Amino acid sequence: MTIFRKLLTAAVALGAMTVVSHAQEVTLRVHQMLPPQATIPAKAILPWIEKVQKEAGGKLKIEKYDAMALGGTPPQLIDQVNDGFVDLIWTVIGYTPGRFPATEAFELPFIMTNGEQTSRAFQLYCEKHCVDEFKGMKVIAWHTHGPGLIHSKNPVTKLEDMKGLKIRGGSRVINQMLEKLGSTPVGMPVPATTDALSKGVIDATTVPWEVTPSLKISELVHNHTGFSGKNGLYTQTFVFAMNQASYDKLPDDVKKVIDANSGLDTAAFFGRVMDEGDQIGLKIAQDRKNNIMTLDEAETQRWKDAAAPVVDAWIQEVAGKGLDGKALVEEARALIAKESGM
Repeated sequence: MTIFRKLLTAAVALGAMTVVSHAQEVTLRVHQMLPPQATIPAKAILPWIEKVQKEAGGKLKIEKYDAMALGGTPPQLIDQVNDGFVDLIWTVIGYTPGRFPATEAFELPFIMTNGEQTSRAFQLYCEKHCVDEFKGMKVIAWHTHGPGLIHSKNPVTKLEDMKGLKIRGGSRVINQMLEKLGSTPVGMPVPATTDALSKGVIDATTVPWEVTPSLKISELVHNHTGFSGKNGLYTQTFVFAMNQASYDKLPDDVKKVIDANSGLDTAAFFGRVMDEGDQIGLKIAQDRKNNIMTLDEAETQRWKDAAAPVVDAWIQEVAGKGLDGKALVEEARALIAKESGM
């Protein structure tokens, strides 16, 4: 065989290997609402993608689309993954109100501690109580953010300062809490917050520190109100999920990679990233010399008392959906306490 024919034979063999390799590669698309530099897209979803692709050994490619680049609005992400328009999504569960009632126990006032510990508790809780609500999805992780607090144009130093305050809330349960606290809640997805503050549509917003840099919150308002004790005012719940049919079509070895990067450790990782983002957001506000307040125990208790009826109302409401709300709240609190070492 001549050198030319040897080279030609080798080239054909290499080409065949390339075709086989290419045929084995599966491409998935993940869609989410925040800009790419925000905490979760940059420090949770992207590392997850890179880890999964590496462990899949070239059989999987995942394309990340940020800031609703594929169209639609944040509340439509759940339907996009259910319908198979995209393969994976990350979204706020509360953007589809009433659709996932069991998850709402974790949005109730003064129940959460921090992102990582509450996320671990939320994952364990949802594995037991929420699977049926997420039919059609292969859930990678359920998780929460760190303590939510109030960012306002004017200082909020006591409960009375909430009266009539137009404040953004991220879910129906959080808005119910804000109403009980005396404010006028305005529901909207978090990406709309910057514009709403700039135009005076709202006077304040409830978000954790983590999201403030990407939304420029500390530039738009200069007052930030937190609370005493281990339990934060509220948290928002999230899901990172895959279309079930997209998962079912994967080769078994790739499914194992997805499975190995799903569940409790992944939920804890996303929550921990949120906690780390909180420290970054807080430092930005500190460096700007903003007014950062922590209400003392007595004032915090006044807020807890004012918000308590939200829990009772939720328990009564979900009873109409066949849920034992009292038991769910008790279990949520017990899981959070256990994971938080309380």
